[in-house]
Amino acid sequence: MSGNKEESEVEVKSVFTGAGCNRVVNNVSWGASDLVSFGAQNAVAIFCPKTAQILTTLPGHKASVNSTHWIPSTKFAFKAKQLDRHYLLSGDTNGTIILWELTLADRKWRQVLQMPQSHKKGVTCITGIMVSETDAIFASTSSDGSVSVWELVLPSTAGGECKLSCLETLFVGSKPMVALSLAELPGNSGHMVLAMGGLDNKIHLYCGERTGKFLHACDLKAHTDWIRSLDFSLPICNDEANSILLVSSSQDKGIRIWKMTLRGSLTNNQGTYRKEEISLASYIEGPVFVAGSSSYQISLESLLIGHEDWVYSVEWQPPSTTSVEGTTYHQPQSILSASMDKTMMIWQPERTTGIWMNVVTVGELSHSALGFYGGHWSPDGNAILAHGYGGAFHLWKNVGVDVDHWQPQKVPSGHFAAVTDIAWARSGEYMVTVSHDQTTRIFAPWKNNVSLTDEEYWHEIARPQIHGHDINCVVIIQGGGNHRFVGGADEKVARVFEAPLSFLKTLNLATCQKSSFPENLQFDVQILGANMSALGLSQKPIYVNTVLETPERNGNDGLDTLESIPDAVPVVFTEPPIEDQLAYHTLWPESHKLYGHGNELFSLSCDHEGKLVASSCKAQSAMAAEIWLWQVGSWKAVGRLQSHSLTVTQMEFSRDDSMLLAVSRDRQFSVFTIKRTGTDEISHQLLARQEAHKRIIWSCSWNPFGHQFATGSRDKTVKIWAVEQESSVKQLMTLPQFNSSVTALSWIGVDRQRNHGLLAVGMENGLIELWGLTINKTAAANLAVRLDTSLCHVSSVNRLSWRYPEKSEECRRVQLASCGADHCVRVFDVIPK
Repeated sequence: MSGNKEESEVEVKSVFTGAGCNRVVNNVSWGASDLVSFGAQNAVAIFCPKTAQILTTLPGHKASVNSTHWIPSTKFAFKAKQLDRHYLLSGDTNGTIILWELTLADRKWRQVLQMPQSHKKGVTCITGIMVSETDAIFASTSSDGSVSVWELVLPSTAGGECKLSCLETLFVGSKPMVALSLAELPGNSGHMVLAMGGLDNKIHLYCGERTGKFLHACDLKAHTDWIRSLDFSLPICNDEANSILLVSSSQDKGIRIWKMTLRGSLTNNQGTYRKEEISLASYIEGPVFVAGSSSYQISLESLLIGHEDWVYSVEWQPPSTTSVEGTTYHQPQSILSASMDKTMMIWQPERTTGIWMNVVTVGELSHSALGFYGGHWSPDGNAILAHGYGGAFHLWKNVGVDVDHWQPQKVPSGHFAAVTDIAWARSGEYMVTVSHDQTTRIFAPWKNNVSLTDEEYWHEIARPQIHGHDINCVVIIQGGGNHRFVGGADEKVARVFEAPLSFLKTLNLATCQKSSFPENLQFDVQILGANMSALGLSQKPIYVNTVLETPERNGNDGLDTLESIPDAVPVVFTEPPIEDQLAYHTLWPESHKLYGHGNELFSLSCDHEGKLVASSCKAQSAMAAEIWLWQVGSWKAVGRLQSHSLTVTQMEFSRDDSMLLAVSRDRQFSVFTIKRTGTDEISHQLLARQEAHKRIIWSCSWNPFGHQFATGSRDKTVKIWAVEQESSVKQLMTLPQFNSSVTALSWIGVDRQRNHGLLAVGMENGLIELWGLTINKTAAANLAVRLDTSLCHVSSVNRLSWRYPEKSEECRRVQLASCGADHCVRVFDVIPK
C-alpha cells in the first residue's frame, strides 16, 4: 500500500471467486487436506467441498493448467493425519510443473519451486505416492512422448526446504502416454512399479528401485482403444498383503482389473487357490515379471462392462479404518468410474460369488453436457465428485445410515471461458455475468443459509440465458418494475430478458425479502419461467396458468439425447440450485429483439433512470460504428450517433444522464449531450471528439460527482478529463504509466464534499489497482492499494464494476466486482481506512 492521505488508503478482502474447471482429463485432484484443486485457465483454483466456495487461486503458470495432483492425495489420507503441510503439483500446456505448499494451520499458500523444464509439450498426467511421511515419488507424462519420475523429499521441520531429484526420464515413442499410476510392490521393500497407458492401447509396466533406473517389465494387451486411466490399490488388505490390484479404463468403454501377486504366495495357501479356481472370477493368467529378487504373476481379475461411452477415469476408494481406535486400515474393494455417458458408477465384488457388480450409478441429466472427464473420492469415501464438459462440478454425498443413499450437494460454479462483462442489479442484490462460454449467469450472496459464523456465501442462483453464440456484453435496466437485462452476443440482434416469477421468489428467499421488486408488486408477472428451443436461439416463456398441463414424465426418459430437450420445470429454490437445475430450470424468457446493427454486438450501456439503452457493434467503418439508442419499454430505435470509424469498445452515461461518453478502437473518445425533448423523442449532439491515446482505448468511466471522466488504453496510460462549461473537454492529468495495457476502469464516489473517489484500474496482465482521485480546481491522484497477485486475475481484466451502497448505507464498505479472460468472476470488499 502507498499513498499519503489516510482516507485514500483502503483494505481489500476477497469475498467471492467463481470459475469453471478446465475441460480436460486429470485436471482435478481431491487431497488428504479435504480440499479440491483444479485448473481454471492459467490459475490453479482451490475449493472447499464443505462450504462450496473457491478459497483461492494460485497464479504462476503462463499457460492453461491441465493437470493437478495433491501430495498426499486422498489415497494416502490415512498416512497424513500428523502432517501440518500439504503439497500440490500442477502442470500446464507448456510442459511446466510447479510445486505449491499449503500450511494447514493458517491456510497460507506459497510457491515452493518450478521443476527444471523436462517436458517440451503439455503435461497430461501427474501421479504420486507417499513412501514415508517425508518422502514422495511422483511421475509426470507429456504429449512430447516422455515420462519423468521424480523423488521429492519434504522438509521434516517448519521452514525447511524441499529437495527434488529426477530419478528417470523414459521416452515412449510417437504415441504418448496419457495415464499413469505408481505403487510400491508388495513383499519387496524398495521396489516400485509404474503403470502407464496411452495411445497404443497397451498398459506398459516399468519396475525400478527408489534410487532410480526404471526398466520395462511387461505389457498388458487387452483394451482395444486408448487407455484413459490407471490406478493401483494399496496392499494393506488384511488377507492378501502379497498382491495389489491395478484398474484400467479405456475408450473401448470397458474397465479391467488386473492382479499382481508375489509368486509362490498362492501355493502356500491352497485353500485360497482352490476357492478362486472354482469361482466365476477365476484367473486368466497373464505375464510374469521380475523385480529385484522377486517375481510377480499378473492375471486378469475382472472385466467391468456397464458404461455406454468412453470411460475417462477409474479410482480405488481410499483406505478406511476398521478399528474403533482408527489405527488399522484396509483397502476397500470399491472402484469409482466416470464416463462420457454422463454417469459415474461405483463397482464392488458381490459377497458370495466375488463377481464385480455396479452398485451405485449417479449422473447428470443436462442436455448440454457431453459427459464426465473424471471422478474422485473424498478422503473418507462418503462423497464422490465429477467434473464435466460444461466446466461444472457435480458432488454426491452418501447420506444413508444403514443403506447407501447418494444425494447431490452444492459445489462452486462459474464460467468455463473468458468472462466478458458484468452488471450489478439496480439495488446490488445480485450480479449478472456473460461469457464466451455462451451463458449468462447470476451470482448472489445467499443470506438465508448464513452459518453461525455469520459469513455470507455467494452462489450461482440462476442461468438466465444459454445461447448458441459467444456473449460479449450485458446491461441491467435501471429504474422501477421487474428485473430486466439486455444481452449482446456474436450476432446482430440484442436480446431483452425479463425475470420470471420463479426467479423473483427465489431471489426473495436468497435476500431474506430484501429484493428491490417485492412480492406485492409481483402479481402482474404472469410468466413462471422459460423453455429452451432445441435448435433456435430464443427462449420461450412458460406462463403461470399453463404449468399444470405439463405431462407427467416417466423415470426412464431422464437421460435425454441431444435431439430432445425436456421441458423446463421452473421452481422456487429454497437453497442454492445445483448444476442440473441451473442448466434447465432457471432460464429467463426473451421479451424483445433489437434489430439494427449490421455486425456482432460489442458493448451496451443503460442510463441511470432506466429510459435509454445504447448499443454498439464490431466495426471497420464509420457506418457500422454508429451507436444506437433504444427506448426502454417500447424498444424503438430513437437515435443513431455517428462519431467513430472503428468499434466502440465501451460507453457510459454520466450520473445525471445528460451526457453519453464513448471510447473506440480508433483511439478517440466522444462525448454526446442527450436531451429528452418529449415523451418519445430524444435529441443528441456531439459535444466533443478527441484523439486521446496512442493506442486502442479499451475503457472509460465517469466521476459520479461531476462531469469528469477517465479513459484507459493499450498504451498503458489512464487519463483524467473534464467537460468544461463552454462545451469543450480538457485534460486534467495522466496517471503514472502502468506496467501493462489498461483494459478496465470503474470510478466510485467516496466523499461528495471533497469530490473524492476511487478509480479501479484493471490491466491486461490481470492485476488490479485502486487509485484515490480528488478533483477540485486541480486533480490529485495517489495509489490507494495494489491488490495482491493472489487476489487478482491471471489474464486480462475485461470489466470492473462497483456495487453502489444502498441509500441508507454509509460508504464505509463498498464492493468491487471484476471479470477476466481467466474465466474468473471476483467480488472484493473495499473498506476505506
